[in-house]
Amino acid sequence: MKLWNIPTHLINSTPKYETLLYHVSSPLAFITLNRPDKLNTISPLMPSELQHSIVRANQDNAVKTIILRGNGTSFCAGFDFGNDLANFPSNLSNSMNDWNPGEDMMLTTSKLTSPVAKFMSIWYSHKPVIAQIHGYCVGGGSDMALCADLIIAADDAIIGTPYSRIWGTYLTGMWIYRLGLTKCKELALSGEALSGKRAAEINLINKSVSFNQLENEVLKTGEKLAEIPVTQLATMKLMVNQVYENQGLHTTQLLGCILDGSMRHTPEAMKFVETAAQFGVQQAVKQRDAPFQDYSQADEINRPKINHRFSYQQGKTKSHL
Repeated sequence: MKLWNIPTHLINSTPKYETLLYHVSSPLAFITLNRPDKLNTISPLMPSELQHSIVRANQDNAVKTIILRGNGTSFCAGFDFGNDLANFPSNLSNSMNDWNPGEDMMLTTSKLTSPVAKFMSIWYSHKPVIAQIHGYCVGGGSDMALCADLIIAADDAIIGTPYSRIWGTYLTGMWIYRLGLTKCKELALSGEALSGKRAAEINLINKSVSFNQLENEVLKTGEKLAEIPVTQLATMKLMVNQVYENQGLHTTQLLGCILDGSMRHTPEAMKFVETAAQFGVQQAVKQRDAPFQDYSQADEINRPKINHRFSYQQGKTKSHL
């Protein structure tokens, strides 16, 4: 049964993705973010390849469940701010004089081409998506991961929105819809980093387990869901999603994307960018997070273990403890 009507040449071809790995081991499809040397940060190409791979899995009759995960030491450490922001389009420039708010709005709110619209392919996937979180899952990486239907993390994973402090705002809005008012307001204002264990305790995610149990727990969950007819899975997912769409999910995303642009061009944000350009991104991040002693500025016990990594190759899985 074909669930998405897209050109057959996109389904029958076997594209070689630049930012992720894709393979199927029926009944599971595995989408692995694959920029491990960059902590799987989001480059401009990644959202498009993610969307294509989600559609591809939905078109494959052998697939019942999709697993989204990251290669190396982290799931995804947000958008790639490296190379003095050279990875971003000119209308997201670090220069206030170059910034065109109209073009920024057109780029970030487009239902066709914006990163958020492509992250939302996870939300719209008829087949359930399980996010497997380890290491850092922060900023835009968390906005992406929280679009998944089920989220299982390593206990020592770090999940958060450091952009709450400078240079951004919620994009997909999933932090808001997954948490109640009290806890969401606290995290929105503070940008506090959460361990995987803590994120599970406050019901931001479904479950956390030790790193050495993570992969097996995700596989077990995916295989269990695959025992259910795909039409039943799609129906129940649609029922739940519709409630949150009726509550204004898309309006929240629209506002978030517009406000994100303005927050990237406040005087404080421009100073952040100037520090990054002159002294490196690490120095700008240090100044932002040192008062809170979290993320990269946390002590060792409150950071993900550096030897907790996955080494995935096309069609193969190997974890390191």
